[in-house]
Amino acid sequence: MKKKRDEKPDFNKYNLKPAKFYLDDLKNFASFMDDISGKNLEEINDAIDRKGQTEEFSSFLDAVEEAQKAAEELIRETTVIQPEKRDGKQPDVKASQDTAAKESEPQSAQETTPEQTVEELMAELDELVGLDKIKANVKSLINLVRVRKLREENGLPSPAMSLHLVFMGNPGTGKTTVARLISKLYKAIGVLSKGQLIEVDRSGLVAGYVGQTAIKTGEVIKSALGGVLFIDEAYALASGGGDGTADFGREAIETLLKSMEDNRDDLVVIVAGYEGLMEKFISSNPGLESRFNRYFVFEDYTPEELFAIFKSMCEKNSYTLTPEAEKFAKEHLQYLYDTRDDNFGNARDVRNLFENIVSAQADRLAVMEAPTRDDLVAITKEDIENASVM
Repeated sequence: MKKKRDEKPDFNKYNLKPAKFYLDDLKNFASFMDDISGKNLEEINDAIDRKGQTEEFSSFLDAVEEAQKAAEELIRETTVIQPEKRDGKQPDVKASQDTAAKESEPQSAQETTPEQTVEELMAELDELVGLDKIKANVKSLINLVRVRKLREENGLPSPAMSLHLVFMGNPGTGKTTVARLISKLYKAIGVLSKGQLIEVDRSGLVAGYVGQTAIKTGEVIKSALGGVLFIDEAYALASGGGDGTADFGREAIETLLKSMEDNRDDLVVIVAGYEGLMEKFISSNPGLESRFNRYFVFEDYTPEELFAIFKSMCEKNSYTLTPEAEKFAKEHLQYLYDTRDDNFGNARDVRNLFENIVSAQADRLAVMEAPTRDDLVAITKEDIENASVM
């Protein structure tokens, strides 16, 4: 009886040269297609005739045939050997194939993460520092959508409503985090089929040449179908990117508006940016005004909330603050808040401060001969002072 092969085949003993030649010819062919791009039909035919006379291009089909033979050889040599029939019964070939296919699947495909419930997602929202008004807005929105869905299921009329949102506020105020939770909540209550979040800015939608922006924007929208498309600094689409391509931004807006209408049952768009600029952006186009009528305003974190965020970062990374360090950290964050300007980054600035403190602590510990575990986790006032001037 033949023995089932458990070990992986040794690919070094197979002739892979034909496959390599096939890939090389594919690269040549791609280069050839680039050469003829944009030319008229007669020029293309002439180019093909000339290229067909060369040895490299004429061997292309031969290389395909050789590569196919090499692939078939690999399949024959590496296929799991089926056990011979026992007790007069034919082996279950299909079951063996299904098992082999399952074993070849990536780990992530076999072990999918269980979807979160509405209650779990709401609890995650409540755990965020601050954002009291935003939390209330999200809960009210989800309640409205759930009741609307129940009315539809019971044959009752439901007023039309837009699920698209405008997030307004300074950087680092949790807009992306809340957008990600909303995408999952929409999925959990059955509004969206997938619930993924696709995050882009102007550069992810606008191309540099006429006609390419619609294609680029369309590809991004396609990837967001079933979920939420989050456009950060969306106002830049109307104001241009500083390179004279404002018209291309308007092309992206028109493509976006059409797709929002065509896919209104399985696409939600959230646009985000500074408060004043976002108001101008929405009012710049009647189509935007009609589709975006729900605004969430993200306020700056208070000094107490900034410290809570900072302390949470320390705890998650197994750092502890000495009493002097904690007092100085509060004073420093209060100073950052009091002197903030339009460039104030809120939680983003706290993250930068934390990373600088970790670097300052490493510099301090580097001169110690044998730092203890307590030394490794402790953050001192000196560390914060040195980090604040980095």
